[in-house]
Amino acid sequence: MKHPYVSVVVCVYNEAGNNRPLISQIDTALQVLDYEIIYVNDGSTDQTLAELLSIQHERLTVLDLQKNYGQSAALAAGINAARGTFIAIMDGDQQNDPLDILSMLLIAEEQDVDLVMGRREDRKDNLWLRRWPSQLANRLIRQTVGLRIDDNGCALKLFRADAAKRIGLYGELHRFMAVLAHFDGARIMQLPVRHHPRLIGQSKYGIGRTGRVLSDLLLLLFVKRYVHRPMHLFGGLGILTLLSGFFLAIRFLWVTDPGVTGLDRFAVSIIWVLGGLQFLAFGLILDLQMRTYYESQGKKNYIIRRKYHTSFAE
Repeated sequence: MKHPYVSVVVCVYNEAGNNRPLISQIDTALQVLDYEIIYVNDGSTDQTLAELLSIQHERLTVLDLQKNYGQSAALAAGINAARGTFIAIMDGDQQNDPLDILSMLLIAEEQDVDLVMGRREDRKDNLWLRRWPSQLANRLIRQTVGLRIDDNGCALKLFRADAAKRIGLYGELHRFMAVLAHFDGARIMQLPVRHHPRLIGQSKYGIGRTGRVLSDLLLLLFVKRYVHRPMHLFGGLGILTLLSGFFLAIRFLWVTDPGVTGLDRFAVSIIWVLGGLQFLAFGLILDLQMRTYYESQGKKNYIIRRKYHTSFAE
């Protein structure tokens, strides 16, 4: 079977009302190209699946996942199913503009890059719930990883297929696809793209994701810098903790306070320090074990319930 030039992967969760107009926009934008559209229904509980199945379209494939696995697993399913030379990923809320895919393809071909990132020039979403946390995350990534990306959170991205398929997406690492590609040595460029206001439905993101972003960034830094030499990290922390313990012991044993001994203070301080280190260590170890479990056994972190193409199911 002939492979298309570009695969457009759209992951949706409760986006009824947005699917038909977005597919029409993709058709209009890419009509001069050989393309396919892959929609991944990530366990929607509204009419999203029914709406998608009502669309008769020879280029549309719908992957209906067994349940709501999250955006990372849904993207992994769509990318694994994509057959194109290039893979464009975008949100299903109509805020990304499919017309920008053409410009991205041109940049990827002319500049021979592996990933073209969208950069939203005039964002139409909430300042405090979306834009401010995004700016904070972008600044952290630039300073800690060294990847000079101004809008890491833009959902519109264009990959060469081999670069996209090499990325292991687990947990919620879809936010760091560019970072993961950067770790693999991918050549990355940015391109200003359009950004439209959401007209139908509600955003699935908010300020609450900031903590998850920070913890995922910590995991990536560990994987990049210390996965092959963990003693450099944990040994250093152990020595630092021991030195701090000696200092606290000397300091607290000389402090007097009625009803509370210096030894009590010292013990409480050490318990808190060691408890925090244990939580971080367990989090890193468990996450790494999960990645090893899936990758060593070739297992997927999702189950496709049905695969639909036009009017039939596989």
